[in-house]
Amino acid sequence: MTDTFEVQGDFAPAESIAFSAPALDAAAPEVTAEPNGFIELGLAPELVAAVADLGYTQPTAVQLKAIPLAMGAGAAGGRYIDLMVSSQTGSGKTAAFLLPVLNTLLRQQAEAAEQARAEYEQACADAAARGEAPPKRAKRKDPTNARNFKPAIPGALVVCPTRELAQQVAHDAIDLVKHARGLRVANVVGGMPYQLQIAKLQNADLVVATPGRLLDLQRSMQIKLDKVQFLVVDEADRMLDLGFSDDLAEINQLTSQRKQTMMFSATFAPRIQQLAMRVMHDGGSSVQKIQIDSPQEKHANIQQILYWADNLQHKRKMLDHWLRDTRINQAIVFASTQIECDGLAADLQQEGFSAVALHGALSQGLRNRRLMALRNGQVQILVATDVAARGIDVPTITHVFNFGLPMKAEDYTHRIGRTGRAGRDGLAVTFAEFRDRRKIFDIEGYTRQQFKSEVIPGLEPTQRFPSVRPPQAGFGGRGGREQPGRERGYAGASRSEGRGGFNDRQRVQGAPEGRSFGPRRDADGYGRKSSFGDTGRAGYGAARGDAGAPRGDFAARKPMYAKPGAPAGKSFVPHDARKRPARPAR
Repeated sequence: MTDTFEVQGDFAPAESIAFSAPALDAAAPEVTAEPNGFIELGLAPELVAAVADLGYTQPTAVQLKAIPLAMGAGAAGGRYIDLMVSSQTGSGKTAAFLLPVLNTLLRQQAEAAEQARAEYEQACADAAARGEAPPKRAKRKDPTNARNFKPAIPGALVVCPTRELAQQVAHDAIDLVKHARGLRVANVVGGMPYQLQIAKLQNADLVVATPGRLLDLQRSMQIKLDKVQFLVVDEADRMLDLGFSDDLAEINQLTSQRKQTMMFSATFAPRIQQLAMRVMHDGGSSVQKIQIDSPQEKHANIQQILYWADNLQHKRKMLDHWLRDTRINQAIVFASTQIECDGLAADLQQEGFSAVALHGALSQGLRNRRLMALRNGQVQILVATDVAARGIDVPTITHVFNFGLPMKAEDYTHRIGRTGRAGRDGLAVTFAEFRDRRKIFDIEGYTRQQFKSEVIPGLEPTQRFPSVRPPQAGFGGRGGREQPGRERGYAGASRSEGRGGFNDRQRVQGAPEGRSFGPRRDADGYGRKSSFGDTGRAGYGAARGDAGAPRGDFAARKPMYAKPGAPAGKSFVPHDARKRPARPAR
């Protein structure tokens, strides 16, 4: 006879483990259940019950630090604290901002209900004192009726850069409020029917949205953002990038009366932190920064391997070798472009793999169906662009393959974070050609971790590849130490500084700010000698003239073909100066 005990882990879903022990053994040790850590954080019982249903009893490190600061300061001092939280992917950041926001909304909802009940009881007492019948309670109007339509006025707003991430966050929020009565969550993303989303927005307390569709609904008066109390920016490094900076600035203006702003991301470059301060209250003077792990400690549970390839065909052979590994449960293969993504998915399907493509050019309905097939286990391999680098939370993904390298080093961190979720182990394999060596050095410099280069027996590369990092990084300091106020990328300098694609050291002396790469300079710093004589070029495409002359100084230019005595600055002989017979006098 055996007794079965259910033991729940700290960071993983509950698993049933059977122990064989004598039924009447009095000396058997008792299994003491560890107290629920979410109760100690002061969360509402409805949220604690929902978290327990999901199989979690102990908060993660980011949740332990972020949740008390997000909701405790508001209850104690009457003023909420702005947060900027950085933690690796898969560490529980979504619950770290959803739980305090939902807890505050539940508390406010309970206070409003109590106030309404007190007002009704007072109205009944006043009516009884006057000898009148008690007033009737107001009936709830049907929100689907067009005559009862009112714009949605949410109390909390979560903005995400991609549709997949917004849908994932909304799904997690719905799971957390299943025991809370009357708290509604709405998801607003592009590519979906307007009428369906407008109907879901009715009486919504929490809205999870992408910026484009959210601003479209706001301009059409379907939603009002002036009553938003809490603004959460998920994947803030992507949202603060140039692609979303204008939309986020408009959202910041529309929600200027909010009480709290929270930003969560796995990576925060120095330039992104400076931009984030503009969205915080008082210019970020009172923002609280939380960093759970340093770059050296990131993804300790993910093994990272690098394979050097001679060409594209060599990479395809190594990928095919890896995909036939029986240890793979599900995998994501990242491609650089949409065309490469479609072609690679089609090739894998012809070779017998259960693979589908996912990128931004597909319709939203098709993207949703393919993601659902991946979560249900119907698809083993997902070939995707960086649109899947954020928001894909599938615990069964065991391998991530970088067939095409990302454009930014930060995206590499988000890519490999699709595996090894919630403390599990994962494997990230990167294939690189010789032309990709600068990107590899850039990724190593950003993560501060050296790649472990390996070879596959029978598929060894024939070319010689660098084994160590070069002492001096090229292309604007790529791979070197990051300077304050700048984000490392292809352009070493920050785009906000208005400079071009190369380092400042390569700019021509005297060239205007924003000019990047001019001709080679001689020892004096001017343009190189021209074949027309002792002339030079000053900066970009200046006319041939005195060396170092400004571009617009026409008077200082030397005429090349001008007639002796012609005015300076004219290069060709005018028609009037040609020899013509004199006209007879009249």
